[in-house]
Parts: sequence; structure tokens; C-alpha cells
Amino acid sequence: MTFEEIYRQEWGQVVATLIRLTGDWDLAEECAQEAFAAALQRWPEDGVPDRPGAWLTTTARNRAIDWLRREAVGAQKLREVAAVSVEQDPPYDVPDDRLRLMFTCCHPALAMEARVALTLRTLAGLSTAEIARAFLVPETTMSKRLTRAKQKIQHAGIPYRVPPAHLLPERTPAVLAVLYLLFNEGYSDVVRSQLSSEAIRLARLLVQLMPAEPEAAGLLALMLLHDARRDTRLASDGALVTLDEQDRTRWDHTQISEAVDVLDGALQLGASGPYQVQAAIAACHATAPTAADTDWPQIAALYAQLPQTPVVALNRAVAIGMADGPAVGLRLVEDLAAGPLTGYHLLPATRADFLRRLERRPEAATAYEEALSLATTDAERRYLEKRLREVSVRS
Repeated sequence: MTFEEIYRQEWGQVVATLIRLTGDWDLAEECAQEAFAAALQRWPEDGVPDRPGAWLTTTARNRAIDWLRREAVGAQKLREVAAVSVEQDPPYDVPDDRLRLMFTCCHPALAMEARVALTLRTLAGLSTAEIARAFLVPETTMSKRLTRAKQKIQHAGIPYRVPPAHLLPERTPAVLAVLYLLFNEGYSDVVRSQLSSEAIRLARLLVQLMPAEPEAAGLLALMLLHDARRDTRLASDGALVTLDEQDRTRWDHTQISEAVDVLDGALQLGASGPYQVQAAIAACHATAPTAADTDWPQIAALYAQLPQTPVVALNRAVAIGMADGPAVGLRLVEDLAAGPLTGYHLLPATRADFLRRLERRPEAATAYEEALSLATTDAERRYLEKRLREVSVRS
């Protein structure tokens, strides 16, 4: 295992344990950084220890003890920290500290952006500069946000613990929402793909820690299914490649099989939820041998099980249109035109696609032009420009 892999695997555990021992977030991160710096100096000569996580946590704990002694504060805390033997802690395959940290970072009292930033910093080990780039804000701005979030946790008395069982149902959705937001941040921008990998890694951890939570497994399956198609989503010129035109031989079928197994396990727990339903939809696409083999009636039925937000209604209209014909789909999409999706580029883009399939090319061109004016990414704009050229040439 490389040092980078050890860092990614152990950072959250070391920080989480130090937060539990010291109650000081900044001190925990500083001591963790010093422990990893010490490892970089020692391990090339001494070799990587059998339990690198325990080595790092012990080193970080000793740094914390040194700091507490130097500052001559918290004598009782110093005794508590010094009394803990990391080697006597539970095995690292039961990393409860990371679960505590995940629920603390995702406490509903914090704004969603603060939850994501704290999760990236404390569990994923991203630097403040990296998080700032992910959010497209200056590093000083992100530093202030992280500081305010930590102060709110400290001053508001937000407990550093996994909530009791009766509070888990209201807290777990926040944790899942943060992980899915992280994933989508990386999935929508190839430059930030690391965020998707971190979201999947944390979701795996959550599933390991909460094996009876079906929605955690559903979310993991959903992310794995989307991630399996990552490399086929863009053409060589950067244009978006729609699902029906992607090269299915390049999909990661090992990952798809894993996702289907994870989803099957979640469904057997007997408590279906939105992430499992979305994963089931993604599985319908991912397991179809060809685009023509896609089970659109099943997909439409699954969309009907989700909360009927405007975007879900649009996606369901697409599925029905693919199952029952473009004329049916077009009527459903046009019924949505006067609703809250006004200004949403995928509404005219979907309408344009149905018009194109109906050979109503001038109307399709107008709809593509409208979608193009509303598109938010270069990949989408390039795809829409390509479609606009196609229907314009034929008109």
C-alpha cells in the first residue's frame, strides 16, 4: 500500500480519534498532520509498520500530550489523553470514531455547504485549498467557513457522538445527502472527479458501519452504477454523450455487478427508499445489453415511486415517452412547460429530442436553440450544438 493510500484510508480515523480524545478539532488536525509528516520521515528507513493506523494515531496522540503539557492547560484532559493506549483500542475494522465524526460533520444545525466542507476536511483529508477550489471560492473564504462551522459545533454544544437510535432516522438522511452531493460535485466536473471517489469511499465506510441501513447501501449502489459509466460520458471533443450513445463495452461491468449485489442486499432489508429506487433505475440502464433493450416501462414505474418533484416528473415523462412513443412523451413534457421547470435547460432539450424523433425538425431546432441558451456546462452546450446542426441540416 502506498503512502497516499494509507493517508486516504487512515486520515479520517486518526483525526476522529484525536477529536474524541481532546475535544479540540484544530488540535486534532494539527497533530494528525504532524503524525503523517513523521511517517514520511521514518517509514522510508524503518519500513511501514504492520498497523500503520495505530502507529499514526499513537504518534498523533503523543503530539497532543506534548501540546497539552506545553500549554499547561486542561490537566484533567491531559491525564485522560495520556491514559489512553491506542494499542488497546478496539480493532480498526470497527472504526466507530469515524461514524461519530461523520454524524457530527453532517449535523442538521449546520448549513449544507458547511457539512460538505467539514466532511471533506476531516474525513476525506482534503486541504482547505482543495476544498476552496471544489467550491470555486477563495481559500480565505473557505478557511473562514470551516472555522465558523467548527466554532458552531463547539459553542452550540453539538455532541461528538453517533445519535441515539431513535434519532438516527432524522440524522441519516443528512449524512446520505452530503455524500450524494459530494459525488455529484465530482461527477459533473471531470476536474473534480476525486470528490466522487471520496464520496464512494465514505459511503462504503457508512455501509460497513451501518449494515442494517438500506438507504446507505442504496446510495452506494447508485453511486457505483453512475461511476461505472464515467469514462464514456464525454466525447473526445468534450461533448456530452447521452446514455443511449455510450460505448457499453467501456463501462466498468465489475463495478456494475458489485452495485447490483449491494442493491439486492439493500432491497432484502425490506425498507425501500428513494436512493434504492434511483439505484434500481440506474441498474435498469446499466444491465441492458443495448440501448434498445432498456426496460423503459419498468423505469417509468420506478420513477412513479419517487417523490414527484418537477425533475422527477420530467424524467418520468422521458421514460414513458421512450416506452409508449415520442408523441406521448411530448404531450407530457409540454404539460410541464408552464410549471416550475421554466428556465431549466433539460425541459426544452427533452422537448427538442421528442420533436426530433417525430421528424418535426424546424420545431426541434427552435427547442434546441432555447435549450442551448439555458445550458450550464460546455459539455451540454457542445451536445446541443451537435443536435442543432443535425436537425438544421436536414430541415
